[in-house]
Parts: sequence; C-alpha cells; structure tokens
Amino acid sequence: MKKRAFDMIMLLIGAFIFALAVNLFVIPNDFGEGGVTGISIILFYVLKWSPALVGIVINGILLMIGYKLLDKKTTVYTIIAVAFHSLFLHLTENWRIASDEPVINAIFAGLFAGVGIGLIVRVGGTTAGTVILARLANKYWDWNISYALLFFDLIVAGLSVFVIGIEKVMFTVVILYIGTKAMEFIIEGLNPKKAVTIISTHHDRIAIRVTEIMDRGVTVLRGYGYYTGQTKDVLYIVISKQEVSMLKKIVRAEDKNAFVTIHDVRDVFGEGFIDISK
Repeated sequence: MKKRAFDMIMLLIGAFIFALAVNLFVIPNDFGEGGVTGISIILFYVLKWSPALVGIVINGILLMIGYKLLDKKTTVYTIIAVAFHSLFLHLTENWRIASDEPVINAIFAGLFAGVGIGLIVRVGGTTAGTVILARLANKYWDWNISYALLFFDLIVAGLSVFVIGIEKVMFTVVILYIGTKAMEFIIEGLNPKKAVTIISTHHDRIAIRVTEIMDRGVTVLRGYGYYTGQTKDVLYIVISKQEVSMLKKIVRAEDKNAFVTIHDVRDVFGEGFIDISK
C-alpha cells in the first residue's frame, strides 16, 4: 500500500510539472513539443482548441488501441497520468512567468517536461502517445526509453515546421533534447554503475584487494586466448562511477600489463545493489 501511495504521488507530481512545462514555457513562446502534446499544441495555435481537451481525446483513442500491448499496472497508471495531466493543463492554462528570453524558456521547458515525464515513467506509467511507443520499443527491442521517446517526438516536431516556422522548430529540438537528458537522469538514477572486466596473470591478488579494500564482489570467468590457446581467468566487477579511480589504482599496483575494459551499465540488480523484486 505504501508503494502504491508513493506511485500515485509521483504520477500526480509528474503530471503537474509536465503541465507547467507546456503552459509556462512552451505555449507563451510559440514553441512546439513532441508526441500527442505537440499535436494538441499545434491544434491550439491553428484552431484555438484546448490542449487539455484535445490531449485527453487523442490519448484516450491511443489507449483503447494499444492497451492490450501494456500490462495492467502500466495501463492503470497511464490513465491516471493522462487524466491528471489534462486536468492540470486546464487549471494552469492562464499561469505565466515574466520571461522574454527564448533560450532560457526553452531550457526550462525541456527540464520541466523531462522531469515530469521521467517521474511518471519511473513508477511504471506513461503519458500515452509516443511514450507508449517508447515503452513498447524498450520492452520488445530493448531501446533506451528516453532516446526512443526522442526519436518519436522529433517526427512530430518536424511536422510542426509548417505552423511555427523553422526557428521555433529548432528551439523545439533543444527542448526535446534537454527533456530527454532530464528524463534519463530521473529514470536511471543519480548513480550510474560501471562493469569492469580485467584479464591479468595476477588476477588472484587483484581480486583479494578489491574484496578487502573496496568491499565489492568479484566474479571469475574462465576463458582462453584464441591465438595462444592459454587458459585465462577473467575478473568481472560491477562498481559505482566514483569507485573507478580506486579500482584503477589497485590494478596498476598489482599488474601494469593487465588488460582492462570499463563499460557503462544502465541497470544493476542483486546483492549490494537494487533488489530485483522491487
């Protein structure tokens, strides 16, 4: 129940922040947006239709078409997020900030949109529209959600050039890029991990020092050199970004000829990290 209550709060906060991005920064500066929100904004510019009303109608249609492709929790959370996003768009439609600097407005539009959508996606929801497409791309093709969303949103933003002009579209691309980075930051967390593989003739000494000094687990993989045919033990270690420097010092002290590769890791579950059941 506590987890469900927390999720509901995050959905409401995310929907509110995303609505602020539209009403405080996007519409007052004649910028565009991606996805269904972008379409509703273009229709507002051309026909003066309410973005809140248009958004909930189009998203409702998309949900009816694609709900079978989403699990029950995602569908419920998406309905909540879409409903409250439209409500907050209506309630804040007359809110304004006294800022005439388009660059600053574009930056904050991206930040607010990215944080808002990121909070919704992080707890398992979507804002429907292209976010549904992004989540499906992540589920079936393992695309990064943030960049999949950017891809689909850029298509919508590109079509808006006929209404807002090329300069505003360029600002819109900036908004989408900043939003993507902000969303990625929210979804993937504050502390990215690194996976390190080490091939060394002194792998035992390195493993002992990593265990004693860094208090990290070490996995030993059995392999062999294709050219020499010699058996080799490969160390596999997952650490935080801040621990990379310490690991390099350990390897350098034990074997200056060690072969080391370091990879970015998006998600880490298991002992010492995040419980996969959560």
